Parts: sequence; C-alpha cells; structure tokens
Amino acid sequence: MSGPLGPDMPIPVPKPRARYKRAAGSLQSQNSVDRDLIYTASPASSTGIHNKGTNDMMLETVVNSAVRLNNPSFSTAIPSQADQNHIQPNVSLSTSDSGLIPSCPEMDCSDSDRFLDRSASSSSPPSSPASDHDSSLLVLPDWTKELGSESSNDDDELIAEVKKACLMNDVVGVVANGQPPVPRVEHMVLQTRPFKLKTPRAATIRVSRKKQGPGSGGGAKAADTSRRESVVSRSSWLDVWKGRRHNVLWATLDGQLVSLWKKRTDKLTDMVFHVSSITEVRKQDKGRFSVYFRKKHFEFMAHSEAVQEGWVTSLLASRGLDPPAPPPQHGALVMKDPRSRVYAAICGHNLWIYSGKENFELGIGTTCVSMNVASVKQTGRHNFSLITPYKTFNFSVESSRELGLWLASLTQVILSALSCSEVAQRLWASPWNKVCADCGCANPEWASVNLLVVICEACAGQHRSLGINVSKVRSLKLDSKVWTEPLIQLFVRYGNKAANQVWGYNLPGAEQILPDASVDQRGDFIRAKYVKGRYRRAHPLASSQRLLNQRLCEVVCSPNVPETMSLLCSGARVLCNTLDPKGPSPIALAEQAGQAMQTELLRHNEYTESPAHAHQKPSRASSTSDLLSAAGEEEFHGKLEEDRFLFSLENDSAACDVLDLREVISIFDRSEGTTYAFEMVTLTEQLVCNADAETVLFIHLLHILKVVLPGPLDEEDLDGVFAVSRVSLREGEGLQHAEVWAVLRGGQVLIYPTDHQRQKERLTLTPDSQYKIDSSENTIELTAGERTMSLQFEQNHSCQTWHTLLKRATVTKRQPRPSLYQLPASSAGTVPPLIERCISHITQYGLKVEGLYRRCGLATKINLLVEALSTSPKTAHLETDEQGLLDIAGALKQYVRKQVLLIPEDHKKLWVEAAAHKDETIRLATYRQLLKKLPPDNRITLHALCGHFYIVQLYSSENRMTAQNLALVFVPTLFQELAMNPNMVRLTRELIIHHTIIFLGQEDESNKVDELITIL
Repeated sequence: MSGPLGPDMPIPVPKPRARYKRAAGSLQSQNSVDRDLIYTASPASSTGIHNKGTNDMMLETVVNSAVRLNNPSFSTAIPSQADQNHIQPNVSLSTSDSGLIPSCPEMDCSDSDRFLDRSASSSSPPSSPASDHDSSLLVLPDWTKELGSESSNDDDELIAEVKKACLMNDVVGVVANGQPPVPRVEHMVLQTRPFKLKTPRAATIRVSRKKQGPGSGGGAKAADTSRRESVVSRSSWLDVWKGRRHNVLWATLDGQLVSLWKKRTDKLTDMVFHVSSITEVRKQDKGRFSVYFRKKHFEFMAHSEAVQEGWVTSLLASRGLDPPAPPPQHGALVMKDPRSRVYAAICGHNLWIYSGKENFELGIGTTCVSMNVASVKQTGRHNFSLITPYKTFNFSVESSRELGLWLASLTQVILSALSCSEVAQRLWASPWNKVCADCGCANPEWASVNLLVVICEACAGQHRSLGINVSKVRSLKLDSKVWTEPLIQLFVRYGNKAANQVWGYNLPGAEQILPDASVDQRGDFIRAKYVKGRYRRAHPLASSQRLLNQRLCEVVCSPNVPETMSLLCSGARVLCNTLDPKGPSPIALAEQAGQAMQTELLRHNEYTESPAHAHQKPSRASSTSDLLSAAGEEEFHGKLEEDRFLFSLENDSAACDVLDLREVISIFDRSEGTTYAFEMVTLTEQLVCNADAETVLFIHLLHILKVVLPGPLDEEDLDGVFAVSRVSLREGEGLQHAEVWAVLRGGQVLIYPTDHQRQKERLTLTPDSQYKIDSSENTIELTAGERTMSLQFEQNHSCQTWHTLLKRATVTKRQPRPSLYQLPASSAGTVPPLIERCISHITQYGLKVEGLYRRCGLATKINLLVEALSTSPKTAHLETDEQGLLDIAGALKQYVRKQVLLIPEDHKKLWVEAAAHKDETIRLATYRQLLKKLPPDNRITLHALCGHFYIVQLYSSENRMTAQNLALVFVPTLFQELAMNPNMVRLTRELIIHHTIIFLGQEDESNKVDELITIL
C-alpha cells in the first residue's frame, strides 16, 4: 500500500511483539515529547480515518507518562469490514486535575484476540503507510535505541495488559517520525505501568559463616582475585538473566572472552562469547548492568557497586578488538545427553558449541572445547564422539558426507595442536593426562614419575625446586630411557586422575591455580600440595607408622595401586620390612606377587619423603556460639539451588559467594527448643544456618542431604538426623578401610558407601552400646551387639561433635517426622500402604514437578510400580527424577481407580444431591455428614488423598496444578461414571480447597453442621 488511507479505508491493527520491556514514567521526570507512548481510543458516533489537518490537536500533557517498548516491531494487519464495525477510532477526551480521563464502554472480549497475534518480527523499523493518518497510534521514536532482546520476562503481562485494553475497547497503533497522534475527539487515556525490575530469588534461610583463617586458604583466594582484577581482566559471581531464566554464575573476562561458569571448578562453561560480539554496555542502578548484542541483551547484577563498576569499565575497555576469523567448518549437529539440536563451529584450536544458528551468528556460545585436550572417534554410521578429560560429547549428523567432513576437520585440528613423541601420545591417550595435574594447562610435556602426575613446563620448574626427594621430574620427549612399559601403563591407567584423588582430594575450588598463575602463586600452591600435604587425602592409618608399613606390605601384593599411592602419600616407607625384621621388603613382595606396576611405583618412591602427619589437638566441645565468635563471623542470607548454596548480603540482592555443597564434609543438627539451626562443615569453613520454623529447617536439610549422600535415599532414613559425616570405616582388627558417609539418628547409625556396589548398612544403637574416642587420631570406636567398627573423621571438630551426639542417639527413640498434613489422632481405619508411600514420596520430591498428576507416566513402568508397591510398599525403590515422579503419580492414580472404591455405590446418590445444592455453606456441612457415613478405611483414605492434593495445589505456581486441575484429573477416579457432571467436579474441588474445614473441623463446628442439616 503506497498511498495514504482514505476515510473509507480499513484501520491498520498493530500486532504487539511477544517480548517488550516497560520503563517507568512519571509526570515530573518524563517531560520530553520523544517518548514511547501507547494511546487508547474509545468509540464515538463517527467512523473513518481522518487525515492530518482535519484535527491537529496536540496533547502535550499526554507525553508526560509512557509505556516504553523494547525494540517492538509491528505488522499492520488489515481487518475485515466486519472487524471494522467493532473497532472505531474516534476518541473523546476530557480533562481533570489528575490528568486525562477515559471513557471505556464494554467490548466483546472476542475482539481481544486480534491484539494477541505474536508473530515473528523483523529487526528493522516497521513502515506503515497509514502511520501518518491513523488517529490512534503508538509513538516509537526511540525504538532504534532499544535493542531487541530475548531477555524480557514480561510476555504474560503483555498478554494481560493488551487483553485488558481490548476489553476497554482500546485501539493501538503506530505513529511514524515521533509525532503524537491526531485525535479527532475529546476523550483519550494513557495506560502506564512502572518498569518491573528483575530481582534475584529471595533468600530462604539465615547463614552465619566463620571467616577463613590465615592458614585456611583464604590468602590464596585473595591473591587469585587480585591477580584477575585489572582493566581488561575481571572475575566475580554475578546474577544473570538469560531470557526468563535466572542463574548465579561465576563470570570471568580474560581480555577477549567472557566466560560464565556454574561453579568455579567447572571446566565447561554455561555461556561464553567474544568481546567483539558486544554492541553496547549499559550501566543501571542497584548493581545492574546490561550487555547488548545485535538482537539480544543479557542482564547482570553484581552484589556491590564497586564490582559493577569494575565489570562495566573492563567490558568497555576491551571493546574494539578484531573478531575471530571465520570458522572453516561449521554446521548443525544433534547432541546427545541431553538430546538437543546445536550448532558447532571450529575456531582455531577450539570447537565452539552454540544453542542454535542465531546464537552462532551473534557470537554467543554455550561452551568452547579445546582441541588440545580432545580426541575424536566415529561411534556409528552417522555418529561421532569428542572425548575430553571433563566430558564426552556424542554427536550425530544427517549424512555420511557430513560425518566425513566433521571427522576430517576435527582430526586435522587435533593433529595440528599436537606435535610430540610416542610416549606423550600414549600418556595423552588418557583424557586426564592431557591437562596439567596442577594448573590445567593443555598438552603437558613433563611428568613427576614418583607422584604419577603429568605437568606443564611451568609447573615442572616448581617441582624441580622441591628436590628429588619430593618430586622426580622427567620429560615426555627427551628422557626416553626412564619410560619403561610398566611406568607408561601406570600413567595411562592411573596418572593424573588417581594422583589428584590422593594429593588434591580436599582442594577447595577457590585455591585451584590456573594456567596463567604467576610464578609465586604456582610455587606456593605446589609446595602446599606436595610438601605440606594440605589437600591430600590421608590414609586412615596415617597416625601409626607401624600400621602404615604393615598395610603397605599387604597391598603391594595386589593390583590396588590407588591405595599404595595413598599409603606412600601418608608416609609409608618403601624400605620398611614386614613384622619380621628379616622379612622381605615391599618391593620384594611386589616382585614375588608378579605386580609389575606396583614394583615400578615403589622403585621410584624408594628414597622419597612425604609430608608428616599432623596430629590435631583435641578441642573442647563447641557449641554454636563457640563456633562463630563475634570477631570472626559473617552474616548472610542463603538460598539453595541444586547442588549450590548461594549467599547474599541482603535478602533479595545479588549473590556475593557460592558454596559447592559437594565440599561439605559434615552436617550437625543444632536445634534447641524454639531455635532451629543446623551446622555445615567444609574443609575451610563452618556455617550455621538458622530457620524460623522446623519445617523450613527440614526442607533445607533434606535438600543438602540429597546432594551429599551417595546412592538412592529412602525419605524415612532422613527423619530425625543428628549428624552426617564423611568418614573412613574399618571393622574389627583388619587394616582395610572404606570411605563412607555415616548418618547418626535416634537409635541408629546408617552407613552409605561411596562404592555403589556395596549396600547401605544399618547399625542399631541401644543404651548398652559402647563407644570411645581417640582424639589424637580423630577416631571413634563403636560397638553395637557383636559388631565393632572404627570411624575416622577428617577433622577433630567433627569427631568431638559425634562423640557428644552419640550419647543422645543411644537413648533416643526415633520419632517419624509428621506429614505436611495431619490425620486426626482419633481417626479410625487405615490408609493402604501403597497410597501412604506414594503420597509421602511425592510430597518430599515431586511438589514442584510441572503437570504432576496431569502428565502421563510410562505405562509399563506404572504397572511394575503398582506390583512392587503392592508387594512391599516400604522397601520398593522409588525414583526421584521428574519422569520417575510422574510414574509414581500414575501408579497412585491407577491403584485408586482400579483397586480402591472410595465412595460406595449406595452412597453416590447422596453425594450427587449434596453437590447440587446452591449454597456453599450447606454443601460443605453435608459433605461432613456424608463422610461420617463412610466406612472407616474409606474415610481415612479420602482424607489422606484430599490432604495431599491440598498440599499439591499450594505449589500451583510451579507445578501448574490448581485445585480445579486436580479436581478434573481425579473426579473420574472418585465418581467414575459421574465424572461428566460439573457439580461433581465442583465437589471434588471443594474437598481439596476446604480440606481443613471438611476433614479437620472441630467438634463445636459439628454441632453447627447438625443444625444446618436439620434445616434441610
């Protein structure tokens, strides 16, 4: 349409874009006419579009308050003549002291659908030939300043607002060139809303943290931070909004790449992009700043203005760099685990993975995989795998031709990055050996043959400075004579992975050095690791030299190389003898047993020294107040997110620190009276978390225990927990040990092995149970019945606390934790065990599963679950993932529908009559009377189900299961053939939302019910 619209032409109806952002406006601050406005018009008697000049009344007061759109793009859809009869552009205006007053007649809500067309929009300014002539239009003069984005979370509000405007018979349009509309009539209204700031999720618990001492590694952390903070280098925790998704990520800037990580210790990023992709950086208030790309922008929030200023300054200073060269190979791939379509590109010696082609074009990657540490192989007709030390990526392509191209390109890049000897090639066949064991540098060409670590040249220099009595450094390329076949096999099979399980087992993520560490930082770290043994995993027998040597002589006769490494790390002597002074040495024993790798490892450690075992002095039993003295205490607000604990200075401020829950080694219940608290212990920190209610405390404890404890968990085992600790377990007089998690609760000790091949064990405690503590070895020897076990703790504090709590546990009978709903104590009847178990499991794990009870599970799995739960409801294994919970919900529905008749046939007529009554009060009273007539088992089972559904609908904002949705799902189960009766749906809904009134009413209410029934 090239010409102007005439009076008889149809009105162009704009289609709001799906994503937009409002900016706050006020009559005092927004006095410029250059604003983004939405005008709404009400119908008048006349019709048609009037040209400029017919009425050129300019409403300057209207521009004082506005709704700002973030890069909107509208399509001018032409309505039919029938639609035109409903949309009248004529507007009437009236004024008052408070501004413009609208006249808003009723409008058929079906018309609102025309305003909800959320079609895709282009990135260029919209052109509307009618824009100069439409009398009810939207001014968008600044739209080019607001870059398009996928980060707005206002979609739902947009729909609601536009529908509301449509119901008021409002018309939205576009005005070109920033000119206000030319209304023909006297009444006009301006709809405004304040800008809704994105805020982090509110904290859920209070946290007190004992500050790190000088020897705890805090210095290393501070040094690392100071090294990173420069004009074009930056790192900190940031709250990040990507679309509607909010997360807290560890952000780093190295001058070229901005990388976002879920944890500091992660090797693969959550998002990464080159600074040349950034088009603009905007600083906002309250620690916020936005990073813009051509079509998107992401919002960030720092915990302080100083951190915000540093990031904005660094990002602005790094702009102007040349973009990377175009990739020689790129294209779409299907990635498995989880299955998704991605876009990949080879850039230099890296493979960049993007979530889609659009992000590839914008330069926003998901992760970047260095080919220096990768290998590639074909795994199927159209499949190949990229193997790294951190993850194996499985890809598939659509044709054999594409597979050949990708394999050839990746192989060429890998070979160009590798130029080494045969020894290096063989050692690098293990992905763990392709990065330095100390700093993570790619393609390390040196090794410490006695420590079994492959290291880079920079770290090799520091290892040499330790002396050959600590580390024997050899080159993978030059020292060919030292590389015997058994030594190569030691590195290939064990190498960096096994060595760091011994020497770096307790390494906090904040103290891990990176390839760009300074010489001093590298030296301090390596001395702390191998000379002081700060991060090592000491052998449980480390306190006794005699037992260490004895155990070494036993182990070298077996292929258990990892335990030999642990014994040598803890001070076992290769030149020792067995109990017989004239007996053979460990080397001789290994040779006699034919253990070539054990013999090789012992020969290289024949004259080496290991860090001395530090005997911790026993400390007095400490309470919460002792743990956190006023001088060394930090107060935070905390919130849990998957396997992380986020800390913020204010309740809803950005996170200032993040704790990886997998670093927790002990948890203790510190509740006393009305004070609800628990303590978490890591290798460097002690934290006390305080809650306002016991239920809140239990929810947080449950979340943490599900992260730290290995294997499948039974929710009943987590009730009444006093203490949880990671320990080394020995039984009887044997020297063999196993790493386990020990859980102490009333009358029991539960043992969770980290070796998944072993089963969970249960030890019963009684007042006659014997236990004694050896503070010098952090060991508690526990005897219950005919079984004796020794628990060795990693810290003296944990050992002392367990010793104190054991007395309490031996005299305490475990009380099962009450459900979130309470059945009356006087209730008769029993709930089927299958229903009880399903309700309990779903209440604990599934309340936040979207579509719970509405989405279908797997039919075969549901049938197996029903059979298993019917046979052994208490011991049947139930999964905790989303699909498993949907299967359990399906099993509950199937069991109730097929095997439980809650409403007998001769009662249904009474329920139908009660549901048909128009007065809600009488309906509820009748329900209570009818419940009394049900058999006891039916009544208590219906009570349990409705109480459970009541809890489920409390989480409807997350699981989308309102009381109405639950009623629609379960009315066929309760009333079978009557499910189509709307009154029965209402009845089921009322049983849920009025559960406490109907099922838990007091006796005095029962008298009122009788009176009401009498009236009937």
